[in-house]
Amino acid sequence: MYTIGDFAKHGRVSVRMLRHYDALGLLRPARVDPSSGYRFYEAAQLARLNRVIALKELGFSLEQVGSILNEEVGPEELRGMLRLRRAELETAVAETVARLTRVETRLRTIESEGTMPAEEIVLKSLPSVRLAELTGIAASYAPQDIGPVIGPLYEELCARVESAEVTPTGPGTAYYEAAPGGEPGSVLVHAGLPVAAAVRAGELGGAVRIVELPPVERAATVVHRGSMDGVLPTAQALAHWIDAHGHRSTGYARELTLACPEDRDRWVTELQEPLVP
Repeated sequence: MYTIGDFAKHGRVSVRMLRHYDALGLLRPARVDPSSGYRFYEAAQLARLNRVIALKELGFSLEQVGSILNEEVGPEELRGMLRLRRAELETAVAETVARLTRVETRLRTIESEGTMPAEEIVLKSLPSVRLAELTGIAASYAPQDIGPVIGPLYEELCARVESAEVTPTGPGTAYYEAAPGGEPGSVLVHAGLPVAAAVRAGELGGAVRIVELPPVERAATVVHRGSMDGVLPTAQALAHWIDAHGHRSTGYARELTLACPEDRDRWVTELQEPLVP
């Protein structure tokens, strides 16, 4: 048998922690000297100690740990709990990183207010475009709501276009509008690829539609370089320019994907804001 000090050393825990576990009934000593009150442990009890520590590190309360241990959790069940907890932590980390990215984007927007050279804004007409498109609903215009919707839409659309052996006639075009009959603030996301006049929706299957975007007499446009998660400074600079020059937007904005390599920081997207003639 081991004294509480030696057992703590072999278990890589503190004596204070062992006393706490004893008080809670999680890990009783194998024997307690009736005269001195000294606690003694057996090496076999290290197995239970390991389970207590593992479950505690997985985020369970000590009360929950006791309940789980009383059901004699085996190594495979612990491994499954570990996998689940790892997935939860990875999700939490990803959400935290995304939140920090959004804050950084807002900060860059604040720092760059009014600094975009006017020559980067280009007024031009937009031709009509025939799109094969898929649509989905996003909760808002926030990047964290748009991204999870438009990404899968384009993945499915590209797969259907490729399967049908249809070659897009130009870069991807996305546009947005208020979702009809949806929750307040929700957005109908359109993910489209230009296709030739001969292409019919039936060839692409599923929910793919063929739509004709009309020509636009005048639009304010600007090129954004980098991930669309960081588009806010560019989009707001465009909005400031439109307002400062006395124009009014029709609210029918388009995004033209000029380049979308695997490295999202190298994406090139033209923002097109149709203006009231």
